Amino acid sequence: MTENQNNNSQMPKRRSGSGKIIATAAIVGVVGGLIGGGVSYYAADQMNSASVNNSAAQTSVSSSSSKVSQKSAKTSGTMTSAYNSVKGAVVSVINLKRQSSSSTDSLYNSLFGDDEGSSSKKNGKLETYSEGSGVVYMKSNGKGYIVTNNHVISGSDAVQVQLANGKTVSAKVVGKDSTTDLAVLSIDAKYVTQTAEFGDSKSLQAGQTVIAVGSPLGSEYASTVTQGIVSAPARTIETSSGHQQTVVQTDAAINPGNSGGALVNSAGQVIGINSMKLAQSSDGTSVEGMGFAIPSNEVVTIVNELVKKGKITRPQLGVRVVALNGIPEAYRSRLKIKSNLKNGIYVASINKNSSASRAGMKSGDVITAVDGKKVDDVASLHSILYSHKVGDTVNVTVNRNGRNVSLKVKLEGN
Repeated sequence: MTENQNNNSQMPKRRSGSGKIIATAAIVGVVGGLIGGGVSYYAADQMNSASVNNSAAQTSVSSSSSKVSQKSAKTSGTMTSAYNSVKGAVVSVINLKRQSSSSTDSLYNSLFGDDEGSSSKKNGKLETYSEGSGVVYMKSNGKGYIVTNNHVISGSDAVQVQLANGKTVSAKVVGKDSTTDLAVLSIDAKYVTQTAEFGDSKSLQAGQTVIAVGSPLGSEYASTVTQGIVSAPARTIETSSGHQQTVVQTDAAINPGNSGGALVNSAGQVIGINSMKLAQSSDGTSVEGMGFAIPSNEVVTIVNELVKKGKITRPQLGVRVVALNGIPEAYRSRLKIKSNLKNGIYVASINKNSSASRAGMKSGDVITAVDGKKVDDVASLHSILYSHKVGDTVNVTVNRNGRNVSLKVKLEGN
């Protein structure tokens, strides 16, 4: 696992309301080769006061010029209807932070401590720190609920949402979970014009066409849609915090600002929340077309809990695992996995003194079922475990050297 890095890349200059040029820059957080799709703005200083004349060039067209036929058929791409099903529900999420009221305050803070600096920051003006995306998925009890990534709103002093129609409204953080990188926001229901529907991420297949909808590089490019395929329906990756997560891998273009946006199937259903991309391999080789989304089935479980309790108390076994369908065939023999096992969760290691260790689970075991329910990937394992409480005892079936073994594991807290 590589160290965290910040990679700065210049963005296009934007014109302020007074005609002055504002320089912005994108900060891309590289985590173990993975970059989150949030785009951050900093050093928004006025560069000059000169106005820019953008007069359009006039081109004369003779009467003999070619014309567009009035009989041209109206055509659309195969994913146009899918895009129309969600475009009104995908929003831009704006992370606002308070800035120190003056450079003098900042200097004082750096020289004499943070008490005065904290006071000046508290009274400072809210400014856009970063932008990402979000999806309106529910309208209930006078509120519209939006799912986004936790890292999009992390450290915010306030949050705003720019709707598909361009209107910007205040949003409230309902709950957030850093482990799954998910958060739920709420806005007044009167602003909600469309909600998205979640599809079944378990039904995804490699090669299936999908689109990513969001705001790459911020709200200036809101409602951008890119198309790709599902490269892997359930890829297990490890985040910088050491947490294992099963994600949908896609080659649809995902850029800074896409974080929290929708990955959509051809039926117009959200089957993942775009979260990150692989920017480079461990040896520094540039990588393209490797984006990752949190599967919709896990998203639904988490957001329901966040709306209900505002946080996630997560029961766990105390093991490090990887889905069998994510292990190349060539490695299965090295790991001594029986060839007749097609689905399940391979136990790579067990935490010392964990509940799984006390129950007799061993490295090399393959978890095939929990409470009699089959598990095919880490997301399905999490789904079953999260339906329980810390302290509950679950029946875990493992395949050990070709023989099924039943274990009773008391769930521990995270």
